[in-house]
Amino acid sequence: MSSTYGTLFKISTFGESHCPGVGAVVDGVPPRLRITPEQLQVQLDRRRPGQNKLGTQRKESDKIQILSGVENNLSLGTPIALLVANTDQRPGDYSSMRDIPRPSHADFTYTMKYGINASSGGGRASARETIARVAGGAIAEIFLTTKYGIEIIAWVSSVGNIDAPAVDMDNITRTLVDQNDVRCPDNVSAAAMEDEIEKATAAKDSIGGIITCVCRNIPAGWGEPAFNRLEAALAQAMLSIPAAKAFEIGSGFGGTRQRGSVHNDPFVRKQDRLGTSSNNSGGVQGGISNGEPVYFRVGFKPTATIGHPQRTATYAGEETILAAKGRHDPCVVQRAIPIVEGMAALVLADMALMQQARLG
Repeated sequence: MSSTYGTLFKISTFGESHCPGVGAVVDGVPPRLRITPEQLQVQLDRRRPGQNKLGTQRKESDKIQILSGVENNLSLGTPIALLVANTDQRPGDYSSMRDIPRPSHADFTYTMKYGINASSGGGRASARETIARVAGGAIAEIFLTTKYGIEIIAWVSSVGNIDAPAVDMDNITRTLVDQNDVRCPDNVSAAAMEDEIEKATAAKDSIGGIITCVCRNIPAGWGEPAFNRLEAALAQAMLSIPAAKAFEIGSGFGGTRQRGSVHNDPFVRKQDRLGTSSNNSGGVQGGISNGEPVYFRVGFKPTATIGHPQRTATYAGEETILAAKGRHDPCVVQRAIPIVEGMAALVLADMALMQQARLG
């Protein structure tokens, strides 16, 4: 079950970087939801490679096919199968690396686990696998938006040492996020981030960054006590994304430097509900949503595969120099935006169905 996520709203993904295609089976989708390929394609287009000079130049259209579970653009309540073809594979780019595990990549660990590994493109460890998450997440988002009016918006808040100023989380939109190639809503910061990524590209190197995400209009009461807390589920989902190395929700590590008298979120009356005057909790208390926006940050490491020569060793332990070939992102964060949004949607859709089941 290592390729399946969810309890009631489930997604199972399949496919490798250079196989004929990648896809997903999404189960637990309520019936009579309007779902069209065009709706799913919007997020896939934001993720696809070759969008601009900041990412990999692999050219894929990533056109989605809905194979089952939808008829006349309405969900049937049965499993929805999704498929995207791989059309621009170049397995030959990896022939010189078959005997050399790439530093900080999954080549070595997959080989140790299975005794075999995909010979090109990173196999299941490739970011190509995330196509399935984005497509399945788009279905989850349709459910959340249709039934609850939930909005999920992610944006790039830092690249390397360049930090964008804080944004108004109540008013941030995907239109603002997508106004530049870096997907940072602050254009001044975005220009500096783009320059930093281009410098890494010129040096045949890579650089990391941070994505911030806000989920608005989540009802109070979602999440399970103890082991399936809402923030724990979000952390698991985000850290399952390739290259993700850090997660914090609400005040995060910054909150550890405050006293309780500063960090606590006092309750206040907000129109027809009880809310909080601040949101250091990030919309979650005791593992359960409190009705305030849920916001979190995900840290992504620099891309492991780089053309910059590195001293390393072959599988046999012989010292060698590796200057990796292939087409890879010098920075992943601008393309990871819909992946973060999709994984958040999958978590929330699962929590929504669990809460529905609890309340009957």
